[in-house]
Amino acid sequence: MRQVLKLAYVTTYKASNIHAWSGLGYHILRALQNDDFQTECIGPLKERYFLYTKAKTLFYRTVLSKRYNRDREPIQLIDYANQVQKHLKLINCDLVFSPGTIPIAYLKTDKPIIFWTDATFAGMKDFYPGGSNLCQETIRDGNKMEQLALSKCQLAIYSSKWAAETAVENYDVDPQKVKVVNFGPNIECERNFKDIDLLTDKKNFDICKLIFIGVDWYRKGGSKTLEIAQKLNQRGLRTELHIVGCDPPIELPSFVKNYGFLSKKNHQDIELLNNLMSESHFLILPSIAECAGVVFAEASSFGLPSITTNVGGTTSMVVDGKNGFTFELDEKNDKYCDVIEKLMNSKTQYKELSKSSFHEYSTRLNWKTAGNKVHNLILSQR
Repeated sequence: MRQVLKLAYVTTYKASNIHAWSGLGYHILRALQNDDFQTECIGPLKERYFLYTKAKTLFYRTVLSKRYNRDREPIQLIDYANQVQKHLKLINCDLVFSPGTIPIAYLKTDKPIIFWTDATFAGMKDFYPGGSNLCQETIRDGNKMEQLALSKCQLAIYSSKWAAETAVENYDVDPQKVKVVNFGPNIECERNFKDIDLLTDKKNFDICKLIFIGVDWYRKGGSKTLEIAQKLNQRGLRTELHIVGCDPPIELPSFVKNYGFLSKKNHQDIELLNNLMSESHFLILPSIAECAGVVFAEASSFGLPSITTNVGGTTSMVVDGKNGFTFELDEKNDKYCDVIEKLMNSKTQYKELSKSSFHEYSTRLNWKTAGNKVHNLILSQR
């Protein structure tokens, strides 16, 4: 019987909020609880310096034309740490756990600190749109914060090999305490291989159904997705594109259906999303930047192959030939179309890829497996 540990689960937001950080904080907490951890939530933390950081944001934007990141402001981070320290005095826990470095960077405690996240500050700089054109103050403070968190933690767990490598390459950290554990999906799944077979058998291969899921049309490669769908139609493969999560800033052609944002708090929205994932042939997301991409785990749970780009952490989620295919950023649309057409013309090959996709979900892209790996990593440190 494994040792039962009690951890203080620290988040700046309310951990039960399914929309905060795309639901990852919520699902990470559940994964830990389901793997026999006792948990005491600390959060949401109060943002006491809002007016101060708001003024600095405005100054940098209007006067210096630079981006200032309020999440890396030392005054605010020190206050977060003080709030956590006060809570820790009121509870008895074995360790401090956070799905991010922000609330624990300046934390002073004799308890072991562990975090599990999807990126480092250095990895995000000039990668995501929000990490570009940063002011020198934010770059300095962001790197200092990340170094503090890495220096004081017992384990630094990342959701991808890419994120882990950015930690080792950019900061002074012992590589032995940097680990990789994939995230699971932000949806519930009780499907089995028989269910996946039934879903595949029901699909109509006369019409190729692509699904695009993302809030950020630009970063997720919405324009390229539209071009690929259009080219498939021009080649003679009747194709539909189903868009979830955003409202594209363009007029959409007739072969596109847009559903806007679907809330995972709303049962009807969940049912609609499940139906779309079940009926689609491919999740297509040619992102220009991606950290965790938990939507790939969600797609795999439906036996739905993913078509995406080789950026950031995507190759830790999508393995070529197993649960989809990745392409270089500058790959021509014809290459995407060739892969899609080939699979649409062979239901046997598609069915094998569908089974393989679900196998990837069943063996590594699920929260039960992830929670168990994290638990074993923590126990190995004691």
